[in-house]
Amino acid sequence: MEEKKKNVSRNQYRTTSNYIKFILFSLIGAGLFLVPVPYNGETNIGVGILAGMLEGAFKDYWPVFMTIIFCLSTVLAMYTKVVKPAFMKKNTFVQSLFDVSLFWIIMRLIGSIFAIMTLNEVGPQWIWSEATGGTVLFSLVPVLATFFLAAGILMPLLLEFGLMEFIGTVLHKVMQPLFRLPGRSSIDATASWMGSGTVGVVITTEQYERGYYTDREASVVATNFSINSIAFSFVVISVIGLTDMFVPFYLTVCIASVVAAIICPRIPPLSRKKDTYHEPVGKQIDETAPSGVSSFKWGIEKALEKASNIKNFRGVAKGGFKVVADIWFSLIPLVMSLGTIALIIAEFTPVFQILSYPFVPLLNLLQIPEAAAAAPAMIVGFADMFLPAVIASGIESELTRFVIAAMSLTQLIYMSEIGILLLKSKIKISFWDLVIVFLERTIITLPIVVFIAHVFFF
Repeated sequence: MEEKKKNVSRNQYRTTSNYIKFILFSLIGAGLFLVPVPYNGETNIGVGILAGMLEGAFKDYWPVFMTIIFCLSTVLAMYTKVVKPAFMKKNTFVQSLFDVSLFWIIMRLIGSIFAIMTLNEVGPQWIWSEATGGTVLFSLVPVLATFFLAAGILMPLLLEFGLMEFIGTVLHKVMQPLFRLPGRSSIDATASWMGSGTVGVVITTEQYERGYYTDREASVVATNFSINSIAFSFVVISVIGLTDMFVPFYLTVCIASVVAAIICPRIPPLSRKKDTYHEPVGKQIDETAPSGVSSFKWGIEKALEKASNIKNFRGVAKGGFKVVADIWFSLIPLVMSLGTIALIIAEFTPVFQILSYPFVPLLNLLQIPEAAAAAPAMIVGFADMFLPAVIASGIESELTRFVIAAMSLTQLIYMSEIGILLLKSKIKISFWDLVIVFLERTIITLPIVVFIAHVFFF
């Protein structure tokens, strides 16, 4: 019966209008998010270039503006919690922004306080120093704010006009047996590799909330496919002084990441996640082509069906602005609070130093020079992805610096950005899940990275 339904004529979707919407706007979306282009001597994507322009044009104002957003987010959340205004119940989106638990209200409040202290350089220096609050407010927050402003508004071009349906159907037979994932997950990975790991996570959460990923699939994609971009990888290799090794370096990162993406979904905790869809929407995906119909042709059919749902661009634009508002008011205040706390722990306490002790004999066994100095870098990346590169910059051995830099990218889970984004999302993944996946990825990718490093530095 199901097979008959799939073979029913779908001529009603094969209109010139739908073809134009699918082909034209999907090409624009792919061009903006997935195609690397040279710009100012670097490789970037269209969305990244637009975000960079926005950041540069208002460079001195972003920290002040976002501090105001943090404070508004906190005050409105407190008002909603205490007063419980009736209008909130009439607008589910506004309610989702400000009707949050007490824990998240406290985190928003802490983020607001940290931002004010950092902006004015008042209070304990270990809160607002350049290595802690200063890094988050002046370096990380402007990048996130501008990137998600550009990406949020333009993301519907990638998601709403049939590209996901087409790619998902065509690549279903590859992604399912290899990674146990839908074909559309390849879009998440490409968006990460070419643009930003955080964009990949946002795409994943959007797809999960719309019923295109199960709990397990969303958890797997978010923790294994949101690899840092080529552009950021170049920044990391530049910081440790091995720019001439970029090609073998990024090749090493890709090989190790693919191996981890194959293994991690097959072991706990990810293997124990349920294959159930987000309850409010249920399952909204079918990438399997009917018998006698090629995957390519069926992909076109599904894409045209998706494009036919776009009746006007007002709703598309509205959805994009909602994504931006959710990121600005809900996520970035948490980045300010939890990111600063993580950096304080990393910079001013021996916690990561102590946790790294078991890695010293392991690194010695793998014949890594300066193992004791390198060990903290194996752990500190959980706080922030850039900290291992900072540690590596002070190590003499090129092989050791190469390994640390590669590991900082293959570990993937860092709390100052991706970790907070996942905990804030509706994906059913806990803090301890992230800790375990981080350690699993470290254990899986370390021997691979070390082996390749020994080959290049023989």
